[in-house]
Amino acid sequence: MFSANTMNAALRISRYAAPTAVLAFSLSPVTVEAKESAKPDVSAVKKSIADLIEDDAERRGDGTSLTGTFVRLAWHCAGTYSKVDGSGGSNGARMRFDPEASWGANAGLGIARNALEAVKEKHPDISYADLYTLAGVVAVEEAGCSTLNSCPACGRGPKIPFRIGREDADSGETSPKECGLPDADKGSRKNTNSARMGFNDREIVALLGAHALGRCHTDRSGYWGPWTFAENTFSNEYFRLLVEERWSPKMSHNGKPWDGPDQFEDSTGKLMMLPSDMVLVQDPAFRKVVELYAKDENAFFRDFASAFSKLLELGVTFPSTKPWYQFW
Repeated sequence: MFSANTMNAALRISRYAAPTAVLAFSLSPVTVEAKESAKPDVSAVKKSIADLIEDDAERRGDGTSLTGTFVRLAWHCAGTYSKVDGSGGSNGARMRFDPEASWGANAGLGIARNALEAVKEKHPDISYADLYTLAGVVAVEEAGCSTLNSCPACGRGPKIPFRIGREDADSGETSPKECGLPDADKGSRKNTNSARMGFNDREIVALLGAHALGRCHTDRSGYWGPWTFAENTFSNEYFRLLVEERWSPKMSHNGKPWDGPDQFEDSTGKLMMLPSDMVLVQDPAFRKVVELYAKDENAFFRDFASAFSKLLELGVTFPSTKPWYQFW
C-alpha cells in the first residue's frame, strides 16, 4: 500500500502533467530545452547565392559581377560598429532603411540588396542580416584560389568561419548617428577606423585586401576602375600592385581631363587606387603588413578569413546554445 504522503505527492505532480503522460522518477539531471524556431539550411542558402553570382555574371557578359558588390555589402553592414558605445554592426540589416540606405558610402548597394531578394524569397527563414553578411562570405569563398583551404584547381578563396543568428530591425532608428565607415578620399591611419572597430594593424590591412575584388563606378562613388586586372578573383594581387606599381594622381580619362574625385592610377591608366588605399604603403607599420601579404598569399588568406569573420560578428549577440533551465 502507498502511504498518505506518497499519494499526496503523486497527486501534486499529476496536476502539472499531461493526462496521458507517464511519469518516471530519476535522480539523474534532466535538461529541458526551449523549442527553437526553424533554422535556414545554410548550405542551401550559400548555393543559391553562388548560383546568383554566376547567373548574373553570365547575363552581364562584360567581365564584371556581383562578387565585389556582395563583399562591400557585408563589409558596410558590419563596419559601422563602434566598440565605444556598441552601436552599429551587422545585426538588424539596417541598411534597408534610412539613414544607412542614403549614406554616400553605401551608394550602389541597393543593387546587391535587390539581387538578394530572390534568395530571401527562396529561403524565408534566413534573416536579412544573416543573408547580407553570408553573401559576402560566399563571394570570397567562390572567388580566387589558394592551397591553404581549397584545391588550386577549384578556383575558390579561403573558408570564412560563419554562424547564423543575426536578427532584423524594423527600422533605421537604431542606426549610428554618423556613418563611421572609412572615407575613400582620406589617406590617413585614423580614417581606417580600426581602433573604433577594435582591429589591430594586421587585421585592418587584411580586411582592406578585399579591394582585390570589384571596381569603382563613376555613377555610384564617383571613382572609376578596378584595383586589379582580375576583379573577380580573390588573391593577394592588390598588395603586390600596391608595392610594385608606380601610382600617380589620375589626370585624364578617355582622352579628357579627369573631373572626378582624387584617385591614383597605374602606369597603364587601367587600374586605380583610392587615397585610403595609398595610406597602406605610406604608413610604415601598415606597409610592413602589405609587403608580407604581397609575398605570402597564404598568410593573407589566413588573416583575412579570421578578420572578416570577426568583422561580420561585431555588435551581434548570438542566441545561447545552453538550455534555458535545468533540474538538478
